[in-house]
Amino acid sequence: MSGNEVSGERIDQLLASFDASGPLARQRAEELVRLVSRLHGAGLERVLEITDEAGLLSGDLLERFADDELVSSLLLLHGLHPHDVETRIERALERVRPYLGSHGGDVRLLGVEDSVVRLRMLGTCQGCPSSTVTLTLAVEGAIEAAAPEIESIECDDSPEDASVIPAESLLHRARAGRVAGNAVWEQVEAGPLESGQIRSLVVSDVDVVVCRVGRHSYAFRDACPGCGGSVAGASLQRAPGGPAGSAILICPTCRSHYDVRAAGAGLDEGTRHLDPLPLLENDGVLEIAVPAPAVAG
Repeated sequence: MSGNEVSGERIDQLLASFDASGPLARQRAEELVRLVSRLHGAGLERVLEITDEAGLLSGDLLERFADDELVSSLLLLHGLHPHDVETRIERALERVRPYLGSHGGDVRLLGVEDSVVRLRMLGTCQGCPSSTVTLTLAVEGAIEAAAPEIESIECDDSPEDASVIPAESLLHRARAGRVAGNAVWEQVEAGPLESGQIRSLVVSDVDVVVCRVGRHSYAFRDACPGCGGSVAGASLQRAPGGPAGSAILICPTCRSHYDVRAAGAGLDEGTRHLDPLPLLENDGVLEIAVPAPAVAG
């Protein structure tokens, strides 16, 4: 979790603590936060104006601001981001297309209107029963991070493409922090990974392996469906006679074979497959969606 996310959570916790002192105390605390935020926003806007007046606010500098996670989030908060909402969403979808492609899928932005995004999900699930859920989480997570003003996401199920994933498979939901459905997005420190490498991680008490293939990373639960053992010591190999860039994960215990770029599809028998987890990558920083912790009743 990044420092600004931790700070945001701490602010929420402090505001909640004022509830014990009654509604008036909380109202005053919230007003204080609003006033400080407004002051910071005005200061940030003035910094941009001065930079522009000095002839230093170039297109390259604006792109650097937009690509920096912390600066971009501040610009979004104060309505100063250099990109409009459609551009931000298109760029976010570009980042998840490699992951969607590993499931044989793709996504098309149809439009944005009144804080509602309309998408068309394309492709097949390549035999992976969890693909619909993981594709949904990946797309929602990318859009939520890039355009926090979006309130809902709708999927168009136009019959013009028979492979379109039905609209009901995409959640129509209000924005709810970093929790989406029954999963939560966590930022992880995987360190530098070279193509062909595998790294094991623990993300919110879930054992995970991250595989690097070319320029893209893929995440799976660390469990071989063939033997139930860990695949952390597995190797990645090119499929015999396969195209360049193909990557087969071989379980170190039972030697089962799985296609990393096809959502972990099993290659030996039946329909066994690794359990893929949604992964977003931005400037080398990884976010992985894992099942949200159960809430005690």
